[in-house]
Amino acid sequence: MISIAWAPLYAHPLPANHRFPMLKYELLPEQLLREGVVAESAFFQPVPPPAVDILRTHTPDYYQRLCSGQLTRQEERATGFPWSAQLMEREVTILGGTLECARRALQGGVALNIAGGTHHAFRDRGEGFCLLNDQAAAAAYLLAHPEFGISKVLIVDLDVHQGNGTARIFQHEPRVFTFSMHGARNYPHRKEQSDLDLALPDGTDDATYLGLLHDTLPRLLQEQQPDFIFYLSGVDVLETDKLGHLALSRAGCRQRDEFVLGLCHRHQIPVVVCMGGGYSPRIADIVEAHANTFRVAADLWS
Repeated sequence: MISIAWAPLYAHPLPANHRFPMLKYELLPEQLLREGVVAESAFFQPVPPPAVDILRTHTPDYYQRLCSGQLTRQEERATGFPWSAQLMEREVTILGGTLECARRALQGGVALNIAGGTHHAFRDRGEGFCLLNDQAAAAAYLLAHPEFGISKVLIVDLDVHQGNGTARIFQHEPRVFTFSMHGARNYPHRKEQSDLDLALPDGTDDATYLGLLHDTLPRLLQEQQPDFIFYLSGVDVLETDKLGHLALSRAGCRQRDEFVLGLCHRHQIPVVVCMGGGYSPRIADIVEAHANTFRVAADLWS
């Protein structure tokens, strides 16, 4: 049975007309339960991890200022969220969820976080709705514990935006291979260098996208021989997304998930899935595309 990290505080209150769709964190678990994709027993409520598990990938100065609300106005504006103690509790809880997902995936093969995928967070700053980099922290956690037997981690970032913070954090870490497939002309405007970047033109459709992915990911598994995979399954690749500029259908997005998760399952590589972005004007389009990711995982690891 799959394991899913979720807590009510994932759905954080934001100012009216804020463009980040927080409502999806309420609606997605409700839909999964209503459909019977999973039972309530699949969900676990994460807790904030010890500071040591955050400080492997973030500087003490940044983390201290973040916790105490001492970011400059410019730094806070770059994150896209107004700072509050409640927001900070949310961010460390989400990171704790991805860490616990990593532990659970080692046992059960897969675990998913209803939130997470905060790949724009750097060691010393946040950007683009990302304050702490949860997948980077979890990858570093696995590598810091020899008893887990993890010597190589592959991060498969298929959010429409480049995983710039993740790329920078691991630029000198050969045990983590960062793969980002993203919109070439999309945020962030100044890209970092992942171990492999595939930059896509605006309007990329299902056939082109899936063809590139099919050509690339099996080769990476063969070359890198990862012991563990983190998958960032952003649904901002959809044609309906107001920030994405690609042209995937919902069926194409599901086929993407089926391919990535199918490879993990077939090769018996533990995988943690985090949701990443999604900004379609209709919240139902976002939730339905995210729900497909869980449906695929539940089918494979049933």
